[in-house]
Amino acid sequence: MRTLFVSAIFCLGLHTASISQVAKINWMTIEEVEEAIKTDPKPVMMDVYTSWCGPCKRMKAVTFTNPNVIKYINKNYYSIYFDAEYPSSITYKGKEFKNLDYDPNRQGTRNGTHQLTKILGVSAFPTIVFFDDNFNIIFPSRGYHDSKRLEVFLKFFNEAYSKDTPKENQQAVFNEFTSTFTPSW
Repeated sequence: MRTLFVSAIFCLGLHTASISQVAKINWMTIEEVEEAIKTDPKPVMMDVYTSWCGPCKRMKAVTFTNPNVIKYINKNYYSIYFDAEYPSSITYKGKEFKNLDYDPNRQGTRNGTHQLTKILGVSAFPTIVFFDDNFNIIFPSRGYHDSKRLEVFLKFFNEAYSKDTPKENQQAVFNEFTSTFTPSW
C-alpha cells in the first residue's frame, strides 16, 4: 500500500511539472519587436486589451492558451500584449506616445486611454492589430477572437496578404481567401 501511495505521489509530481512547462506565446514589447524585425523580419500581431475587459480576459485564458494558436503565433509572428491604459510613454516608429489622461488613483477600473491606441485604430477592446514585416499597421480586428476566428486572420496576414496589393483590392483578396478557408484548429 505504501508503494502505491509513493508511486501516486511521484506520478502527480510529474503531471504537475508537465503542466508548469506548458507552451506560452512569446509576448514582446514594442521596443523588442522593433529591434528583432531589423534582423529577422516577420509580421506582428498585437493584442490590445484593458484590465477591466471581460472578453480580453477570456481571450487571454482561452484563445491564447490554445496549443495551435501558441505554436502558429510563435513560429510566424512577433506578438505584443499591449494594455490600452498603459501609463508610461512608448516610442513606435520613432515617435513618442503617452497616456495623458492616466490617473494612478483609478488603477483597476477604466482609466485614460494611451495615445498609441488611436494610431492603431483601436475603438473597442479587445482589438487584435496586425502589422506587416516592416511593423507598419495593416488592420485592427475588433472584438473577441476564439481560436477559429483568430486562425483566419493569422493565416491570411501571414500566408495570403501582400503589401503590394492596392488598398482598394485588399477586401476582395480577403473575401476570396475566406471563401475557401477551412479552419484546422
